[in-house]
Amino acid sequence: MKFQFTKEREAKLPNIFAKYPTKRAAMLPILWLVQEQEGWISEEAMQVVAAKLELAPGAVQEVVSFYTMFNRKPLGQHHIQVCNNFCCRLRGADWLVDYVKQKTGCKVGETSSDGRFHLSTVECLASCGTAPMMQINNDYYENLTPEKVDKILKDLT
Repeated sequence: MKFQFTKEREAKLPNIFAKYPTKRAAMLPILWLVQEQEGWISEEAMQVVAAKLELAPGAVQEVVSFYTMFNRKPLGQHHIQVCNNFCCRLRGADWLVDYVKQKTGCKVGETSSDGRFHLSTVECLASCGTAPMMQINNDYYENLTPEKVDKILKDLT
């Protein structure tokens, strides 16, 4: 199936382009539109974005592959990102990845068999003072304990 922007997202493109000096400069916000719509950025979507930006598809692919915030494959309903940075580890986060793996049935980089969870480790989520922490979709969860993680995972719909 060929990627297309929804009518609502297509209508946002002129406003995005108006904010930037060149079409290329609008690449990140447009890629965000794709990811908001699809949950990930497919090869077909990269080609559509490249056409809208009047660029070669490779230029878009370079950006998508560089930034870890862009998903290059479908993920579970809840994308759990656990900060694995040295600062988080200093604040006691060593247990967190293994605990989330146990609770969700996910391995790092994989989606649970029921499609509810996808687990990733990331280098930094910029919340060093409130570690251990994780991000689920767009929400931060900080100062985590096993009890807090249990409640967070239970409350996800």
